[in-house]
Amino acid sequence: MLDIVLMSDPRVSEMPVEDRGEPLVDLRTVPELRLDGRMADADGAYAHIRQGHVERLLHAQSRLPAGLRLLVVEAYRPPELQERYFLRYAATLSEANPDWPPEHVYVQASRSLAPPHIGPHVCGAAVDLTLCTQDGIELDMGTEVNAGPEESDDACYTAATNISHQATTNRDILGDAMSEAGFVNYPTEWWHWSYGDRYWALATGAPAALHGQLTWPLIRS
Repeated sequence: MLDIVLMSDPRVSEMPVEDRGEPLVDLRTVPELRLDGRMADADGAYAHIRQGHVERLLHAQSRLPAGLRLLVVEAYRPPELQERYFLRYAATLSEANPDWPPEHVYVQASRSLAPPHIGPHVCGAAVDLTLCTQDGIELDMGTEVNAGPEESDDACYTAATNISHQATTNRDILGDAMSEAGFVNYPTEWWHWSYGDRYWALATGAPAALHGQLTWPLIRS
């Protein structure tokens, strides 16, 4: 794999945040975008995203070949949920690799989940998505959304070579559309794209992140 900047990299957490106060929008009110329910929560937090991202997603979708649509799986994730996911995954890695020091566990866990304090999802700045047909049939992307490095033999990495030619082509289609709309990809997860968070700021050379962490349910659309 190419040299990848992970979420655990100190350069990510060192990026300043100049939050614009941009509200969240419920994607369930945007009929032009298809929303999947596999990560749905009772409060609908998963369906929320920063307001400016809606137009970016619509723009990305407009760049897809005829007959294809974006399929949004998860956007905003409450900090408490992000922390629960991260700690659970780190504990699993630590148990499977008892010789790993805590610092290494932290880094390895960040391949699949962002440390809670800098996670793009907790800022409402990230979206996990894939491609589907007009009828909602998902395209072959090489792995399922949210597949971990261990279970997929690193096929979840965006530039993985151990996937089919068709899956590679489909990832390229998604990547071209999302990049053209201004999003940046987290290279260990082909489905994860963000705009305005600390990782985006580091990746694009922006002087600061545009979106900081949000709490739930104190936020309002």
